[in-house]
Amino acid sequence: MAGNVEHLLAALRKHGAGSDLVVTPELVTTGYDLAMFDERGAELAEPLDGPTVTAVAEAAAELGTTVVLGILERDGDVIYDTAAVVLPDRSVYPFRKTHLYPDELTRFSAGQDLITVDTPAGRLGPLICFEHAFPELATTLALAGTQTLVIPSAVPIGYEYLLTLRTRARAQDNQMFAVGCNLTGGGFSGHSLIVDPSGEVLASAGAEEAVLRARLDLGVISRERNQEPALGMRQVDLYRPEAVGRLGAVTAGDQ
Repeated sequence: MAGNVEHLLAALRKHGAGSDLVVTPELVTTGYDLAMFDERGAELAEPLDGPTVTAVAEAAAELGTTVVLGILERDGDVIYDTAAVVLPDRSVYPFRKTHLYPDELTRFSAGQDLITVDTPAGRLGPLICFEHAFPELATTLALAGTQTLVIPSAVPIGYEYLLTLRTRARAQDNQMFAVGCNLTGGGFSGHSLIVDPSGEVLASAGAEEAVLRARLDLGVISRERNQEPALGMRQVDLYRPEAVGRLGAVTAGDQ
């Protein structure tokens, strides 16, 4: 774990200067290893005021950048898979993964809230990995004013197509930027990407560790939404849970 953190801090200081926003993968400080978490999860997890987040906050302050940090968080006796949004003023806003993958249900506790965070890089809305499978989450964040969706991930080899497909879809569905940052090595697929509000890929990586850069023009969001005002034209009464009970099967004879 110490090696991961040292590597992260070195990369931040080398590549973070001049950047308004840096996004890291899911659980970047420990790596994603469920067997290891079974044995040492309580030991590896840290509180938000622990040494790792404190060191990242110092680096964020030095660089004047916002960092989205994937960390194994401990809050009392509870362990969360967390994306901590660390601002240049050293303030920390945790998003705790709300939709846990089945294998995670016995290892982590689920968070209970979505968040948006106003940063010098615009309003961010974090999700974590598997949560990109739920379009409603990204739309909720978009309706709350999110300009950039950030998705720290640990997508394994063989499923990188899901990271690409869903990151692009969530960006285009909601006409906002999206950053999917994925672990590499140890069975993880890499292929991180940055997507614009039309769903076009601005920058992408391969399977190896890489640093992606892109300039995000937040004005593009309003231009895309003015051109196709999909969010404002949603017929929300059709999507409410109670509407499902009103649906009836249509047979060939009814058409």
